[in-house]
Amino acid sequence: MEGVTVSPHVIRKLELVEPLDKVEKEMILSACSDIRSVPRRRDIISDGDSPEFLHLVVEGWAARYKILKDGSRRITAFMLPGDFCDLHATLLHAMDHAILAVTNCRIAYVANEEIDRITKVSATLARAFWRATLVDEAILRQWLVNSGRRNAFEAVAHLLCELHFRSQLIGLGSARLALPLTQEDLADASGLTAVHVNRMLQRMRKEGLIEMANGQLFVPDVRALRQSCGFDPNYFHLRLSDDYPSDRPEHLSDATLESLA
Repeated sequence: MEGVTVSPHVIRKLELVEPLDKVEKEMILSACSDIRSVPRRRDIISDGDSPEFLHLVVEGWAARYKILKDGSRRITAFMLPGDFCDLHATLLHAMDHAILAVTNCRIAYVANEEIDRITKVSATLARAFWRATLVDEAILRQWLVNSGRRNAFEAVAHLLCELHFRSQLIGLGSARLALPLTQEDLADASGLTAVHVNRMLQRMRKEGLIEMANGQLFVPDVRALRQSCGFDPNYFHLRLSDDYPSDRPEHLSDATLESLA
């Protein structure tokens, strides 16, 4: 174990979908105390591995990917600080995809049993995990639309809008943000070739929609970039439903929760 400090990004992300109290925040931070470094371009967990831990990105960027028979790669998700890499995979016997550290990463390794304990103790945290997973699925649906129906320009622009928006949600950037992705990464995520992605980026630069240099993305007019591809952030479902109670189970007192945190 290399450290016991977790960035607040995971709390910030969970609170986007479910309000958390002090005890619930402490439970999350305590569960994420086993933090390990993973070098860039190394697997955090590989295809076929047994998922003994849930992995949370503390620092850096990660990607979910699959290698096809011909050796080509398809990226199906990017994970930013505060994102769970495989919240749903803890129930699997073996991984059917891999998680890559796109940059040098610090990853929290959370035992499956710890997640089971937390969700049994706190209905609020169980609901937060569930809602976070639903948002991840909504993002995946947008990626499917990108590959199947949006043209190349719209697909790349929509992906950039999404990454820009997600970075803003966790406080990692405003108009300018770090984008540690190669054109090959963007191509594997959008289902295009790197050459095609390069052409679309050049067009966006020419039209004044973006500036990219030295791993930085600058969006001078966010609204214009969004309008160019029809990006609508409603699929992040940031508005909480009033139909679900935010209180904890009645049989669990604050004292009980504090003793388990």
